[in-house]
Amino acid sequence: MLGEQELDYLEQQIPILAETATKQAYWQTLASGDKVMIAKDGQLIEVSPNGTRRIIREIDKPVRVTNRF
Repeated sequence: MLGEQELDYLEQQIPILAETATKQAYWQTLASGDKVMIAKDGQLIEVSPNGTRRIIREIDKPVRVTNRF
């Protein structure tokens, strides 16, 4: 069984792993010939495998979530 210190360390790795997985999925999707949708600067943008970007629509800017504990 893992101790508190080991669990804390593993939990701290979750954001890093999530970021890495998201980037990998983004590039794999483009490499497979499909388009990707991203949200950036208040816009929903379609990114094509050839690098072109098309603004789909304006969206609300993200709300930063702070730690509740």
